Amino acid sequence: MSYQVKEVKTKPYDGQKPGTSGLRKRVKVFQQEHYTENFVQAIFDAVDLNGKTIVIGGDGRYFSPETVQTILKIGSANGVAKFIVGKDSILSTPAASNVIRKYKADGGILLTASHNPGGPNADFGIKYNVSNGGPAPENVTNKIFEKTKTISSYKVIELAPIDLSKKGFFTYGPSNVEIIDSVSDYVQLLESIFDFPLIKNFLQSHADSFKVLFDGMHGVTGPYGRAIFVDALGLPETSVQNAVPLPDFGGGHPDPNLTYAHELVERVERENIHFGAASDGDGDRNMIYGKGAFVTPSDSVAIIADWAAEAIPYFKKGGVKGLARSMPTSAQIDKVAKKKGLECAVVPTGWKFFGNLMDAGRLSICGEESFGTGSDHIREKDGVWAVVAWLNILAYANQQSPNELIGIKELLEKHYAVYGRSFFSRYDYEEVPSVGAQSLVDAINVHISTGSLASTSHVSKSTGQKFTVAGVTNFDYTDPIDGSISRNQGQIVTFDDGSRVVFRLSGTGSQGATVRMYVERYVPASAGPAELNKDAQEGLKGLIEVALQLSNLPEFLGREKPTVIT
Repeated sequence: MSYQVKEVKTKPYDGQKPGTSGLRKRVKVFQQEHYTENFVQAIFDAVDLNGKTIVIGGDGRYFSPETVQTILKIGSANGVAKFIVGKDSILSTPAASNVIRKYKADGGILLTASHNPGGPNADFGIKYNVSNGGPAPENVTNKIFEKTKTISSYKVIELAPIDLSKKGFFTYGPSNVEIIDSVSDYVQLLESIFDFPLIKNFLQSHADSFKVLFDGMHGVTGPYGRAIFVDALGLPETSVQNAVPLPDFGGGHPDPNLTYAHELVERVERENIHFGAASDGDGDRNMIYGKGAFVTPSDSVAIIADWAAEAIPYFKKGGVKGLARSMPTSAQIDKVAKKKGLECAVVPTGWKFFGNLMDAGRLSICGEESFGTGSDHIREKDGVWAVVAWLNILAYANQQSPNELIGIKELLEKHYAVYGRSFFSRYDYEEVPSVGAQSLVDAINVHISTGSLASTSHVSKSTGQKFTVAGVTNFDYTDPIDGSISRNQGQIVTFDDGSRVVFRLSGTGSQGATVRMYVERYVPASAGPAELNKDAQEGLKGLIEVALQLSNLPEFLGREKPTVIT
């Protein structure tokens, strides 16, 4: 095949700074002349991929197929030896991490904006992953950003588009292209981790008393869910819903929480389904929800950590090296770590921080309160992994208790009876004015620098509870592996009873600002079942009122109510 490398003149665009999850903007921003090409070329300018192999995939959102072709044009012109591409431009984020690791690729470009909406008027994203399968660290994303600021041209090879719907081996200019099945490698990975025969036996022997429902939310995990729950575990087709990936996610918001996964929640309650689960747009998040029982992400990772070495073959064989959580995540997993004599690291939000600990052999299981849970089997959080982990644990728990059917609710209650409970809730204020959000952060920073909140007491009007501030700090983190320092990762207000409130500006949206408020209150096991099994909002009511009052958040943001409560 004859080809010619062409150089196209361009000018820099402002603001092409990748965050922890890549560059995310509205589709219409990426569709500007040269905008996408500039950022893709900046990746190849920042990372030497000449003669290397890269993986391309994504969540199938609007503008993905044409962007794959753009990457092939620019990548081949920059000397990429081989592209491994998910069929139909689809590879979930966890599956892509696995493919990078399994086939020893040098990196990957993922087309995803994760849990954000898709469609011509919604969000798009481009993210670079490194050779360990994890998100690019800051020294790489900073280098990409610097290249976007000085770019004057990009290279392309203009050839006919490759048909992404056909598996097989192709060439594009000097580069080899392999279109792979998006699902099979990932299913094989999970079958090597979990006890599929045990899970299948439990589900089939309890077909009437333990129903399962998985919701793909029209994101990337639908085909993975069908392959695992229907094909491998023998569940009926009705156990999977919204399983066809759509460019606009069916007009929905593919974020697995109680607000946006309401279709799952409603069906679980209406049909008395014992185990419900959902995953997000790109497959790295999950929600576990059974009849009358919602599992917070903080509790989910703690329970997986508690049972892993006993119930899950991967950890039975290799052991649990250590645990970790993001700073805003509740300290429930800390209690498990302490009892089991394991290290429990607390890191900033962003999966790359976990990846460093995993690569150093210090971490096996970790999680973020934003519905991200995972382990060292890959270097991304993994929604479907967490769902199957729960099924494995429930199958094992029921094997150990043949005379009592243990579901989600029972497992939670048993956990609280041993470890106590960290009542936890997150309030998301999405697309608020950036000026108001920054004013909130600035006001809390004044309290941090002056100590003006220390030892002040605040009383909840509705519950009469009194909370006395012990301190206000900014969370800074020094990575124990590479020594890098991450500052201002969240503002923490702690109280003298151990409760805490965290305020954090999030960078995962594409419009305005998102402010998240995290509220946590620990109740010891000795408090008894009546106190431990309260609804989270009831257990946190007084603390939430105090948090809103002392921060003046409603006034700064101009919002009386959050967009989402988790």
